[in-house]
Amino acid sequence: MISFIFDFMALISIYLILTLSLNLDAGYCGIPDFGKVLPMAGGAFTVSLFAGRIATALLGIEGDFINDNSYVVAQINSKIGNNPLLCFVSLLTTLIVAMGFGAALGYLFTRPAIKRGVGPLALLTLAAGEAIRIIGYNYNPLAGGSVGVSAPDVFVWGGRYRFAIASIILLVVGLLVFFYVNRLTNSPLGRTLRAIRDDEDAACSLGIDTTKIRLKTIMISSSITSLAGALYAFYSGAVISSAYTRASWSFVPWAMMLLGGMANNLGVTVGVLSLISIRELIIIFKHPLSPFIPFDILWFELIIYGIAIILILLYRPQGILREKPTPTLKIQTIEKMHDTFLNTSNSVNYKANKSKDLGYCRLHKLRKL
Repeated sequence: MISFIFDFMALISIYLILTLSLNLDAGYCGIPDFGKVLPMAGGAFTVSLFAGRIATALLGIEGDFINDNSYVVAQINSKIGNNPLLCFVSLLTTLIVAMGFGAALGYLFTRPAIKRGVGPLALLTLAAGEAIRIIGYNYNPLAGGSVGVSAPDVFVWGGRYRFAIASIILLVVGLLVFFYVNRLTNSPLGRTLRAIRDDEDAACSLGIDTTKIRLKTIMISSSITSLAGALYAFYSGAVISSAYTRASWSFVPWAMMLLGGMANNLGVTVGVLSLISIRELIIIFKHPLSPFIPFDILWFELIIYGIAIILILLYRPQGILREKPTPTLKIQTIEKMHDTFLNTSNSVNYKANKSKDLGYCRLHKLRKL
């Protein structure tokens, strides 16, 4: 039961980070991002490309990380198992590299269609998400091809409490991402994103560079998604290309966001909790349900998600929690700022006038001389 709770916690944390990143670009900015699996897989591939190979080189382990994966990973884990600081540095460095790689992927795969409208952009993100899975599946040096590779276990120092420690760390990162995205969307930038989403022409007329802001938003969102991908790879202990499908990492986050409420970070959290709970209930009761379902129980989860999306769009399009306006400064704060500005202006003008009078007096004395 305890292991189930920790696994549930880790899964919620991963999908919370992923869906919050989707809510940032799709919910607030109106970008039709149907390729969330692209930066998600990019973050996971960073673990195999960067963390595994760098650890192999720095620790002086003989063998190829891909072809001799089991032996190399076992050697890495044995050498870093008694050094939590080294594990933490490896985790932090890999996450930073993964976020940078995700931002680069977001820029490269959306820049060509960012000015073409929502249709071409949606198709491009959809195609890019499928392309990276196919590349990873067929290009063996990336992540072991169809077999996949094991990842260095940066939580190995936890011993038998490994999964508990990993789940807690994932939850902490998920909460940090929530507060970051919430702070970002409640700032003036959040109002700018909504202005672009609601009326791009009006935003352009006010001097807002909509293309530049959209690109920046996609890059931030993709970097957060890659963070989730790298954390998932470290938690599961493996990188398998075939596991990064559009259904799991693009379709499911959209369902969670639509259920909870677009452009509402708390609503997104509710959506993630709801659908992850449904998934876990299906896993628990899959054997009792199997005789009553005329197809594989594995497809039942996606069918439930599809039905949920249809019902939401028909009867509750705003989601469980509707979008709230971005709060501005309180009237008392604005009045205080206005009074401070007036006092400062009067003080500056007084000093300027006084210096002008002194200068005039000195000039008059000089003329008399």
